[in-house]
Amino acid sequence: MLDIDFRVLHHDPTSKGRTGRFTTTRGVIQTPVFMPVGTQATVKTLDPDELSDIGFQIALANTYHLFLRPGHNVIGELGGLHRFMGWKGSLLTDSGGFQVFSMRDLVKITEEGVLFSSHIDGSRHMLTPEFSVEIQERLGADIIMAFDEMATPDQSVEHAREASERSTRWAQRCLAARKRPDQALFGITQGAFDPDLRKTSASQIVKLGFDGYAIGGLSVGESNEIMASMIDATEPLLPKNKPRYLMGVGTPDDLVRCVARGIDMFDCVMPTRNARNGCLFTSQGKVMIRNSKYARDESPLDPECRCSTCARFSRAYLRHLFMAGEILALRLNTIHNLCYYKRRVDDIHESIRSGELGQWAKSLEDA
Repeated sequence: MLDIDFRVLHHDPTSKGRTGRFTTTRGVIQTPVFMPVGTQATVKTLDPDELSDIGFQIALANTYHLFLRPGHNVIGELGGLHRFMGWKGSLLTDSGGFQVFSMRDLVKITEEGVLFSSHIDGSRHMLTPEFSVEIQERLGADIIMAFDEMATPDQSVEHAREASERSTRWAQRCLAARKRPDQALFGITQGAFDPDLRKTSASQIVKLGFDGYAIGGLSVGESNEIMASMIDATEPLLPKNKPRYLMGVGTPDDLVRCVARGIDMFDCVMPTRNARNGCLFTSQGKVMIRNSKYARDESPLDPECRCSTCARFSRAYLRHLFMAGEILALRLNTIHNLCYYKRRVDDIHESIRSGELGQWAKSLEDA
C-alpha cells in the first residue's frame, strides 16, 4: 500500500492558492513547499542537519548525476539515498530527462529512450523510461518522476508536439515499470510554449493516473507572462486532490505568483547558486556582497532576517570572506539565501490563511 496522502487544508479566496499536507513514507510536508536542490546527494556547502534546522522537510536529488557517480547500485547497497547522504526528511529524485536533454549535442533520441555520452568521461549510456524508474527505485526516494522529453524554446511546434506525445508514451511505460509501492510516482506534462499542446499533454497524463503531477519545460528563459499562460492552460486540468509541482522555478516572486495560480511544489538552484556567486536575497533587495561599499559596513546582511548568518556576522565580514575565497563565505551565504526562501514560503502560507495571497500576487504583476 502506498504510504502517501495529500489533503488540501486552506484555500485563498482571492486566488487559486492553497495550503496542504503531503504525507510521504518519511513524514509530513506542508505545502506550498520549496525543495532545495541537492544535485549530487548534497545541497552544496551544507550539512543535512543544517538544512533541517532551517526548516526544510524535503530536498531534491539528481538521477542523472547519481547514476553516473557513484552509481545507483552503490547507493542501494549502502542502504539507499537517505542513509547515504544522512538526510532524515523526504526526498524527490528527478528522472534525469532534463539533464540529458540539456546536452543536445551529446544525445540521440529514439522511441526506446535516449542514448547519451557522459559529461564525466564520455562513456555511452542508454536511458529509457524503464531504466529511469529502476534507478530511482534503487536510490529509494519518496517521490520519483516519470521520464519525459522536453522541447526547447528554439524548436518548432511540430517538434514540441512529437516530444509531448512521446512523453505520454514514456509515462505509460514508467507506470508499467514501477515495482515499489512505497514511492509516489509523478507524471510530467509538457507542451513547450503552446497552450493547446499544454492542454493536450495534461489531459493525456492525468488519464494515466499518477500520484502527483508536474509541469515541465518552463523556467528556460521565457517571460513571466508566458510562464503564467502555460500554467493557466495546464492547472485547470490537473486533479485538485493531487499535488502540483512546477519544475525548476524559481525566483522568490515566482513562488508568490505561481502559488496564486494553484501550484504546490517548487525546486530551483537559484538560492544556492546565487549564494556561491555572492548574490544574496534580502528584504531590501539583492545584495552583491563583493561590492566595495560593504567593506566597512557593520550592519547585518538583512536586519529583518533571523538566520544565524545575519544574527552573528556583518556585511563587512561576509564581503571579506567572499573576496578572500574562504569556504565559510559560501556556507554562510547559502544558509542565508535558503532561510530567505523558507521565510518567503512561510509568508505565502500565512497570506493564504489570511486571504491576502491574490492581492500580493497582483501587486507583483502590476510592478
